[in-house]
Amino acid sequence: MHLIRLPVIGTVAAWRDTVRALAGAGVPADAVLWQVGGGGDDLFAAVGPTPYPIPDLTPDPIPDLTPDPAARAVPLTLPREAVSAIETALCHADPQRFARAHDLVLRLSRREVRWADRSDPAMRRLLAQEKAVRRDIHKMHAFVRFREVSLPDAPRRAFAAWFEPEHPIVEAATPFFAKRFGDMDWVIVTPALTARFEGRALAFEATVDRSPPPEDATEALWCTYFASIFNPARLMVSAMTSEMPKKYWKNLPEAALIPALIRDAPARARAMQEAMPTLELAHVARLRPQRPALVSHVGLNDLKSALDACRRCPIGVCATQGVAGEGPRKAALMIVGEQPGDAEDLAGRPFVGPAGQVFDRCAKAAGVDRRASYVTNAVKHFKFEPRGKRRLHQRPTHDEISICRWWLDLERREVEPGLLVAMGATAAGALTGSDANLLARRGKVETTMDGSRVLITLHPSYILRLQDRNAQALAERQLTDDLRLATQIVAGRAGQA
Repeated sequence: MHLIRLPVIGTVAAWRDTVRALAGAGVPADAVLWQVGGGGDDLFAAVGPTPYPIPDLTPDPIPDLTPDPAARAVPLTLPREAVSAIETALCHADPQRFARAHDLVLRLSRREVRWADRSDPAMRRLLAQEKAVRRDIHKMHAFVRFREVSLPDAPRRAFAAWFEPEHPIVEAATPFFAKRFGDMDWVIVTPALTARFEGRALAFEATVDRSPPPEDATEALWCTYFASIFNPARLMVSAMTSEMPKKYWKNLPEAALIPALIRDAPARARAMQEAMPTLELAHVARLRPQRPALVSHVGLNDLKSALDACRRCPIGVCATQGVAGEGPRKAALMIVGEQPGDAEDLAGRPFVGPAGQVFDRCAKAAGVDRRASYVTNAVKHFKFEPRGKRRLHQRPTHDEISICRWWLDLERREVEPGLLVAMGATAAGALTGSDANLLARRGKVETTMDGSRVLITLHPSYILRLQDRNAQALAERQLTDDLRLATQIVAGRAGQA
């Protein structure tokens, strides 16, 4: 058994050199016991509320390994991403990290395991520890708070900070500060190691004095700034404590403000809402036309103005106007489409765009008099997604269809049709409660949720979306046949279907 004592400073580099020597001598991973510093499993094994021991920085030299003639040397060949991940994972506090990484390096070089294969328990553990170390480094970068300790007439300003990481990450994390704060001298003290940057040179040493640096007068200014940018209307306590865990609060000057800021957030948010301007800006009023108020009792005569004022779902806020149905009050046939399109939204009338032209052509071929029928949509406003200068159709959600059914039921009560025609899945879902298997249901008469008859058919926009001309022609014939069947039903020649 080989006992390897790694130095507290330069641990990863020493491990790398030692593993290379062990592999060249053919020493298996299970024949090595790893230690850091003066003994024990790991530098951070003693982390706790008790005072931290000063680590022994004197390592054992790399052993002079004489190759065993019976052992086979292992040439170390690893993917580049594997080297970075393994060396990051070696900054974890797990006492077994060196042995695990040693074994994985040998297995990877012998092609016994693939890099990042999470089905391997050791690989999965190492990758999880790499992620934990990276997160700890990120937290150190985010939550180190420097206090100025400059001496009078010193050539460079000096700062000091105290931080308590979860893992031995000081050597991996502090080069970030050297690049960012290269114009000043600073010291970052942790329970075990101290990073010192003086004269543009970064060095590490054992921590002797663990007392925090003195308070900085500029911290009051920082706290004032932090309080001023705190937005109570966007407060999410769980997200905040996830990104800034409470264990770091004791070393953050602004943390003393957080409980009061959280407590006062609801009142401050209400005050912000009450302080918002109540008058609409002139240019906004010109862009958004005034809409009448929604009345409680609506008939077909005032349906259009009531739809313009509807805010029962978010679609009404974005659409140009509501699109009411058209046709005689007591029409025998009510034809229900899905929702207005771009042309209908601008015109305020149903089926006047490209889909309306297909509908008119099929209706004429089927003998349907549009002027004698009531034509409407299941959803009364145009739902779209802006794409440059175009507005692309978006299918309404089930909640939006359910909310808009109130208007469709109103039209049905006013018109009292003998037959409903549901064109498309949205209309079928609004009338029957199911929008599934539309092609299989096409041409069949079903019943609405209150017992009225409804004929299921295709929507003209479906025909327009078909790429194949033969498929388009077939679908148009099917829509025509269904509309012809609807005229026969209302005329009483098709029985009860």
